[in-house]
Amino acid sequence: MARMKFLSDAERCIECNGCVTACKNENEVPWGVNRRRVITLNDGVPGEKSISVACMHCTDAPCAAVCPVDCFYTTDDGIVLHDKDICIGCGYCFYACPFGAPQYPQKSAFGVRGKMDKCTFCAGGPPADNSDAEYEKYGSNRIAQGKLPACAEMCATKALIAGDGDVVADIYRQRILKRGGRPQTWGWEVAYKG
Repeated sequence: MARMKFLSDAERCIECNGCVTACKNENEVPWGVNRRRVITLNDGVPGEKSISVACMHCTDAPCAAVCPVDCFYTTDDGIVLHDKDICIGCGYCFYACPFGAPQYPQKSAFGVRGKMDKCTFCAGGPPADNSDAEYEKYGSNRIAQGKLPACAEMCATKALIAGDGDVVADIYRQRILKRGGRPQTWGWEVAYKG
């Protein structure tokens, strides 16, 4: 089975935030949480770069390694999901994640954190595929519908690509060769170990 991966290309991102909007709209993400966000490196300095940041669904997910209740799990196609019914909201995953992906929804009063929320690669969660219960807790399950994540499909410049890891890796290699061996893709080596 294919291993799903993201590619975030700093050379192509124009900071339009289309990926952020697509994610929010597709999944009805709670106020205060951005499963995906665009950040600018070296803002205002010549050569600044923008990148789309979210959970990269790492090969050896550090969030899963530190979770004291084992609420994180990896699907057969490599998507790292979490079970909100098991999550205790300790925040260890937030600190372990090199991408800052897990977040608290912050719907309650100060000091009440609740369950963590993170990018699901538009693959839903533990409840039955495309059920109301799944959508309410995790958002849309586009993977079960044979689609790719909404953020990647919305990216006009193809700075954000998602899908079969082998196909995405080929695109990554082609872009590096075209640029003369200068990788400007962000997070790939950290998430997928090369």
